[in-house]
Formats: sequence, C-alpha cells, structure tokens
Amino acid sequence: MPDLLLDNLPFIDLYVRLDQLDQAFYRSKERSQSTISQFVPPEFQENIARFSVAAKEKLHEHNDGAITFEDVRCRLSRQKLSDGSSWICARRINTVLPDIEKLGLPPLIINHMLGLGRRDGLIIVSGATGAGKTTTAVGLLGYYLKNYGGTALTIEDPCEFMMAGRHGTGGQCFQVEVECEEDWAINLKRALRWAPRYIYVGEIRTPKAAEQVLRAATTGHLVITTVHAGAIEEALMGLVFLAEQSMGSGVYNLLATGLTALTSQSLGNAGAQMKYLFTEENAPGDPVRSLIRENKIGMLSTYIDRTVARLQAAAGVQGANATGGRKA
Repeated sequence: MPDLLLDNLPFIDLYVRLDQLDQAFYRSKERSQSTISQFVPPEFQENIARFSVAAKEKLHEHNDGAITFEDVRCRLSRQKLSDGSSWICARRINTVLPDIEKLGLPPLIINHMLGLGRRDGLIIVSGATGAGKTTTAVGLLGYYLKNYGGTALTIEDPCEFMMAGRHGTGGQCFQVEVECEEDWAINLKRALRWAPRYIYVGEIRTPKAAEQVLRAATTGHLVITTVHAGAIEEALMGLVFLAEQSMGSGVYNLLATGLTALTSQSLGNAGAQMKYLFTEENAPGDPVRSLIRENKIGMLSTYIDRTVARLQAAAGVQGANATGGRKA
C-alpha cells in the first residue's frame, strides 16, 4: 500500500491543535458533507503530526500565512482559544489556476465580465466566506493576462494561487505577499511605479489601502479586489467606510468615477448564484455613478435588477432562455 499523503484526505478546512497532541477534525470538500465536522482517520495521524510541525515553523510569530505540504497548498489561520489551547485552521487552496469559463457561474454575466479586461477602473468581487470570491477574481485576472496581455501585480496575504510568471504570449504576473497591515497601502503605492496594466488586491483591509485602490482605479489601471460582504450595497458601503477615514467625503466622487463592475456571489445546492452591477465606459452621467456620487448607494438595488435585462438585450437573449444572473 503506497504511503498516504495529506492530499488524499478530502478536506476543505482542517483543524489541528498545535500546543499538544489532540484529535484533528476536518470539513469535507464534498458538497454533501461540507457542513459536517469529521474526525481525521487514524491512518493520517502521522501526516497531521508532521503538518503541525511544518505549520508552526512556517507561521513562526505570525498568526496567518500559507504553506505547501505534501502536494497541498493551504491558507493558515492560528487562534489561541479561551482554554489556553492553540489551534490552526488550514483552508485547502487549489494550486491549479481556475478557468473562469468553467466555474459554473452565470454565462450571461461572465461573458460580459470577460470583456472588461479592455477597460480601466475597479472590479469588486464580493460574497461571504467560502463563496469563491478569490477563485472568481483570480480567474478573471488570468483570463485578462492570457487574452489581452500586459503586466499584473498582485498584493495578497497570503498569496493563494501561484500566478507569478508568464500567461499566454503577452501576459506577465508578479506577486507580493503582505507581512503586516501597514504594508497594504505601501505596496499599493509601490505597485503604481511598476506601471502595471492590472492590479489584484486580495482584500481591502485598511483606510489607506482603500484610498490607494480607488486612486489606482482612476489613473489608467484595472484593479480587481475582493470584499467580504453579503450584498452589493454592503460591499460598496464597506469600501466607502474605510476610504472615508483616509480621504473624507471625496471618496464618493472617486468611487463613482472609478467603478467598473461589482459582483455578489454565493454557493448553494443549486450551484453558483451571482448578482451583478456595472457602469458604462466613458459615461460620467451613468445612473449608477450618479447614485454613488450622491451617497445613495442604498438605492442601487433597482439597477441591480435592471442589469440582467440590459445584458439580455445586449446578447439578444429571450426571457425563457436567460439565467436571470442568479443561478449557474
């Protein structure tokens, strides 16, 4: 019997105690069992012991990071619990770059988003934890690099997909891993000096980073980022809340000018679901931009519903054949 590798354990989240030996648990990547906490089988105990040592060495004094162990790439998050124990949650990361056209997302929306690689501005991918935000964002960036070429620079904590290197015949990607909160804005500012066509920001976490993202989106770059939010309006309001702390009320005009598109996605038993909002290129009077500029983000729901109709009309899709932008 060949030696088992951690890759043979079908986990999406793995919970391992670090301060002493204890029973490890996992959440299966199989959708039918994804909500069940399961014991790691005894035959994997040696793998878990080695993984625990490797994770502690990798994190050292940090609580978050990433590791590649026995052919598995994981995002790490360490917590000290109320009883004094120290545990780590390892989220499995797919090292194969996602193909945006094979993720089961609504074709009507994705087909429109694929063309946005020719534009400048800001694309926000929002959703709850585990909704696939990073996969969608990285899939878009990979498609743009391969099909349109240009230089991309990613700023992440940690780097979840290995994107560095060539993409197609004209695309090149560089990746930067952030080590502390203050580095987000610093690395974004440095990124602009590289004259990238694309900038990917793994997550906007600080007021200065939010400001730098908006400024980059209005100075000839296409910026892609993820936001943890349950709805499109929440994502925009969260971005405004952060940026406003750094730049005041000017955030509304900058966001209105720079916004290109925003998605809100979730995963359910019926597959991927997605809501979508976009602005027209070179159209300062676009109604979505106007509502943002006037601080009426809460009224955008009307235009979210209209977006599907606009895409259907543009694609010549009749009602019975349309997905409605909600299900894959």
